[in-house]
Amino acid sequence: MKRYEEVAAALRRSIEQGQYGVGARLPSIRSVCRDFRVSVSTAQEAYRRLEDAALIEARPRSGYYVLPSQMPTVLPSVTRPAQRPLDVSQWDQVLELVGMPRDTGVMMLGRGIPDLESATLKPLSRLLAGLHRHAEMHELNYDSLAGSLELRRQIVRLVTASGCLLHPDDVLITTGCQEALSIAIRTLTAPGDVVAVDSPSFYGTMQILKANGLKALEIPTDPQTGISLEALELALEQWPIRAIQVTPTCNNPLGYTMPEPRKRALVALAQRFDVAIIEDDIYGDLAFSTPRPKTLKAFDDDGRVLLCSAFSKTLSPGLRVGWIAPGRYRDQAMHMKYVSTGASATLPQLAVAEFIAKGHYERHLREMVRQYQRHRDTMLGWVKRHFPAGTGVSYPQGGFLLWLELPAGVDCVRLNERLAAARIRIAPGSLFSASGKYRHCLRLNYASPMTADMAGAIRVVGATVTTMVTEAIALREPGVAS
Repeated sequence: MKRYEEVAAALRRSIEQGQYGVGARLPSIRSVCRDFRVSVSTAQEAYRRLEDAALIEARPRSGYYVLPSQMPTVLPSVTRPAQRPLDVSQWDQVLELVGMPRDTGVMMLGRGIPDLESATLKPLSRLLAGLHRHAEMHELNYDSLAGSLELRRQIVRLVTASGCLLHPDDVLITTGCQEALSIAIRTLTAPGDVVAVDSPSFYGTMQILKANGLKALEIPTDPQTGISLEALELALEQWPIRAIQVTPTCNNPLGYTMPEPRKRALVALAQRFDVAIIEDDIYGDLAFSTPRPKTLKAFDDDGRVLLCSAFSKTLSPGLRVGWIAPGRYRDQAMHMKYVSTGASATLPQLAVAEFIAKGHYERHLREMVRQYQRHRDTMLGWVKRHFPAGTGVSYPQGGFLLWLELPAGVDCVRLNERLAAARIRIAPGSLFSASGKYRHCLRLNYASPMTADMAGAIRVVGATVTTMVTEAIALREPGVAS
């Protein structure tokens, strides 16, 4: 960690622990230089990082002051899914969300797509164009089954930030994170097996379970601290669980990052019951905290964590460049890679490797993290303004997805039907459950620029929800005018 990051992290801890309350004046640049023994430029950069994180503001000729927290007053409830293995459904709804063509004029508020218009992606476009123009025969041929060695070297370098010490041979390149997750699940399971998942959970993983004849055991999950370790322990005692699949860092869809002690405890629990963990870290590099949080893999000393990720959320989903570090299961994972897609496309791997090696990736990440944090706070303000009282809202610690828990009586599948006339689509919460729970919840994306059209769409969604709440009250109380 760079020195200014250390200073920013220390000041952030002081703010979060209440040493400096809302509106309090922070130490001067001169004081920071003296207390931390750093230069003026280092102190200024540390404060700039805290400004970007919307924790403080600079007041001309006065200093730096702590801003009010943007954290919602009502968070989503701790989830209470069915405590038994279930067959996965919801494929029709998933297909409706992911199968809609682009450029239809419909504002897709629920898709998990990053901002693809950032200027920091232009070097990647140039690299791809150059490789296509000047590709030699070996670049048009199959790469090795494990993937580009140069890309695997760059990935190994990147994951040190998450506490992982890997060798390039520990990594397999995949066709996106979806293939990485599929390889991990098929490596560990056979039809009829049970996989424990956090709940709500990424619908792509749920559909992998469905396609392979597996059952999902949804575990209660806290919107701030993640999967309940107590409930998971009871489930491990009661059911023959073959694997645990979680997204503990910048979770999709709840947005939380599991505290480090709980991550350690989760790995220890898996060791005690001798069960593997499939860790989805696709949003981890978009964490708002510095340094980025550690993965579960960082605490894995016996190879039972299969770490999956991709560049689909940090760069572009169209690249289809993902990877898996399967630990002790490498040989089985390699076989599953071969029988699924064989070698992944060569040119995108080479472009991403060079993009990282030239420093473009880290610059792009810094810009995206700042942007997504600003957008999160903007979206939270819009939701507070336009949605009915009692709406629970997540407080994402990274990434670009927001989870809303609406008041009783709102069915988000029907909400989507009503929004069709306005050419707006959201992601209903039922997509994120094996059994179709969370119909009163929805997921929103705040990656794109916060334009007037986006603000108008959120206003329409909020007004429609308010109308549905009023209608639900009228149905329960016939004497209330509708």
